[in-house]
Amino acid sequence: MTSPIEDSTVSVRYLVDDVAAAIDFYTVHLGFTSNSALLPAFADVRRGNLRLLLSGPASSAGRDLPDGRRPQPGGWNRIHLIVADIDAEVARLRAAGVSFRSDVVKGPGGRQIVLDDPAGNPVELFQPAPA
Repeated sequence: MTSPIEDSTVSVRYLVDDVAAAIDFYTVHLGFTSNSALLPAFADVRRGNLRLLLSGPASSAGRDLPDGRRPQPGGWNRIHLIVADIDAEVARLRAAGVSFRSDVVKGPGGRQIVLDDPAGNPVELFQPAPA
C-alpha cells in the first residue's frame, strides 16, 4: 500500500435506494450534518470524524459489477454510534417511525440495538456498560 493520506476522518460507503431520503434520515434522526449533495446519485453526511458516503443507483458505486451482480443496500456490517441513554433514543426513534431489526440486547460491554435506514442499511446504537 502506498503511504496513506493523513486524515482523522473515517469514511464509510453505504449504498442507498434514495439519496435524498438517506440525507433526511441521517440528519433528522441521528445527528449528522449534510456535507455535499449531488442528487440523485451521491451525497455525504458527517457526524464527528465519521463521513458517511451515500451512494444511490446512479452513482459509480451502484454500477453493475463485471460478473453481473448489482451492488445493493443491506447486510449486517454497520456503523456503530455510541449513545448516553439507549432507552431514550429508542423511544424517540420509534415515535418517529424508524424501523428496528432487533430489540435492545445486553452484552458484557453494554447494550445495543440495530435499526435500518430507509434503504435497509443497518445502524447500531450502543450504550457502554457503566465502568
